[in-house]
Amino acid sequence: MEKFYLFMNPGFSLFKKQIGETEWGIGWLPLGGYVKIAGMIDESMDTEQMSQPAQPWEFRSKPAWQRLIIMLGGIIVNLILGFVIYSGILYTWGETKLPNVHPVNVDPVLEDLGFQDGDRVLGYNGRTLEYYGDLRMEGFNKRITEVDLLRDGKKVTLSLDKELGQVFIDEGVRRPFSLLYPCEIAEVSPESRAKVAGLQPGDRIVAVGDMNLPYYETVREAIQAHPETPLRLLVERGGEQMAIDAVPDSLGSLGFMVHSAAHYEGMFETTHLDYGPLSAISAGYSTASETLKDYVRSMRFLFTKSGASQMGSLVTFGSIFDAGWNWEIFWRNTAFFSLILAFMNLLPIPALDGGHVMFTLYEMIAGRPASEQFLERAQMIGIVLLLTLMVFALGNDFWRLFTGGFG
Repeated sequence: MEKFYLFMNPGFSLFKKQIGETEWGIGWLPLGGYVKIAGMIDESMDTEQMSQPAQPWEFRSKPAWQRLIIMLGGIIVNLILGFVIYSGILYTWGETKLPNVHPVNVDPVLEDLGFQDGDRVLGYNGRTLEYYGDLRMEGFNKRITEVDLLRDGKKVTLSLDKELGQVFIDEGVRRPFSLLYPCEIAEVSPESRAKVAGLQPGDRIVAVGDMNLPYYETVREAIQAHPETPLRLLVERGGEQMAIDAVPDSLGSLGFMVHSAAHYEGMFETTHLDYGPLSAISAGYSTASETLKDYVRSMRFLFTKSGASQMGSLVTFGSIFDAGWNWEIFWRNTAFFSLILAFMNLLPIPALDGGHVMFTLYEMIAGRPASEQFLERAQMIGIVLLLTLMVFALGNDFWRLFTGGFG
């Protein structure tokens, strides 16, 4: 191994150090990382080395099956890491699930499809959903065209012209369904608009302007709809009501966090599952497998106009982490990211591991390798494609930052 880099380093490196025969470093371009293996056409495009006679220790001198194992190594490690982290999460914290027995508040976009606040979503495509968390995940990942609801004690079935996940993508719906629980403040961010206005942990917002809004999601929607606009909030504090004037920022946020549904134990009874070492391994495999399957299914939206507009880079990924620190959420996001890397690296694109796998499989089937000139050109095309995608994703991120898309 000649080089081991975190991030890419075209032109220069932020840090590098030679230890033995390997150069360790950090690149300036935050696009994954790379390992330069002697005798391999990769993103370093070291054509000078490849013009020399092959040496016994070089990658190109090894049998195709050995090179295939090396190429699959990073992908396999990412898959195993995701599985191990999920198993560790389940063993450490167990799993708390909320049964799907509660009415929900719906995003205003869904009202045009026939949903109403207070509906209880029974299931999709004729299949009953057991847990509340499945409402969003299956609605996005599966091809849902029929929704069963319980409304005023009667079953109502909605037939959709467009699959539900596509609606989420087209309209930018991030919280399609939310539980009906109070807007009670758990934490106020320092130097936020909420702090300036005088809001405190324990305050319960019950009205915005002249609208009585007993639930968190309705309060959030009302505040978010008025960026940089003075609002009068009716707040309950210590058994008394008071009016507080506040001005949301340009993203329609005041900067406070509320208690989760789990805080209201008397209102929402949850099911908690504890796992021993062996059961955590089995459940961790199932969780990693289903998560990866759902992610692969969701890739179908990438080839639509609205789906492509949702592509993002590190900014988008960073936005999935909460402002407050929570180890369980951190590790869940890390496991998810590891599985994403495994899938993305397996794509048959030159410059990715999947591209090298594709060419190695060709060699094993054809009985001869592709020419070095062809591999060099393919590698260059792959690098250009990846850089183009990265620029496009960064452009989407900057657009959402300037237009409030991360609000």
